Amino acid sequence: MPATVVRIYESSDYNASIKQASDILRDGGVVVLPTETLYGAACAITSAAGLDRLRKLRGNPGGESGGPFTVHVAKREDALPFLGTVSDYARRVMSKLWPGPVALQFDVQPEHRAKVAVDLKIDESDLFDDTRITLRFPSDIVAVDAISRVEKPVVFIRAGTDQATTADQLSKEIQDKVDLIVDAGPTRFNKASTIVHVGAERYKIIRAGVYDDRILERMLRTTVLFICSGNTCRSPMAEAIARGLLAEKLNLAPDRLEEKGFAVMSAGSYAMPGAPATPAAVEAVKAMGADLSMHRSRPLSVELIHQADVIFTMGRNHAGAVRALVPAAADKTYTLDPKGEIEDPIGSDEEVYRRLAVELKGLIDTRLNETVLKSIL
Repeated sequence: MPATVVRIYESSDYNASIKQASDILRDGGVVVLPTETLYGAACAITSAAGLDRLRKLRGNPGGESGGPFTVHVAKREDALPFLGTVSDYARRVMSKLWPGPVALQFDVQPEHRAKVAVDLKIDESDLFDDTRITLRFPSDIVAVDAISRVEKPVVFIRAGTDQATTADQLSKEIQDKVDLIVDAGPTRFNKASTIVHVGAERYKIIRAGVYDDRILERMLRTTVLFICSGNTCRSPMAEAIARGLLAEKLNLAPDRLEEKGFAVMSAGSYAMPGAPATPAAVEAVKAMGADLSMHRSRPLSVELIHQADVIFTMGRNHAGAVRALVPAAADKTYTLDPKGEIEDPIGSDEEVYRRLAVELKGLIDTRLNETVLKSIL
């Protein structure tokens, strides 16, 4: 009998439809769910019958495992019980790439692999390929909502022999072998997820997908963003000073920061693009060994805010401009001076700029140690 198909965004009761899917999964059934990449057939890892049905769906009807399943989680913390000891680098990768179209592979120690298998009452081979486990935190809200309500680990396989990016592409064979298909329309990306192995200090792409190496490198950078009004005085001075401080603390030349995964930028909440730094700002940071001669102003944007790991503003109004564009960025946005405003020196003499440079250096040194350098040094 063909599976029931629920067109989730046409449903009169979204929560009831999600509950239907999660109840079936919790009870050991198999449900097709969307991710941002492909549609997948899912079951609870604790359901022996469900796992057997997934094996048959991927072409292993004789009972052979066909390799481990990929666990899908509804929040980052749900991945930790599978991993045991987690390095700072691995946590950073998870925080930067999840949720999203990336499956992450981690090496897990033998003792912990055995513990996970015993706790879940499964064979190690159901989750681990030699030393590795693969986990995914999708960004599709339907998948996340359904998984989060199951209260058991959920594993996915690709639904069907083709890469189905719409529920309509699923074959009748699939529809006869699952209990429910949740149709959320076309997936966001028209290709499979990227699979990345996460080592102690670096990553390696195992399978190319939505993200290539260039995109991953950019996403995994630690990015510091400074904001003022016009991006010709305070924030470019802060950017230049921060580059020097970071390079010094990491024992690098400033021009090697990006190579090592760090980016420092600045922007203005009211900036016009392309203006140079003021001559007095150039001279003030030059005395500290920094160079602003090639700086050109840029306006604050949604893209810059999303790219930044931490944002330092010269005043409360600049922090407000960040929140107005991206409300969720409030948790990573700070006034550089927690005690008050850093006054705009525009129109002042060079001595004011020199005092400002010294003030900025002290504040930035403290703030970097409190944030981006806290887990590194």
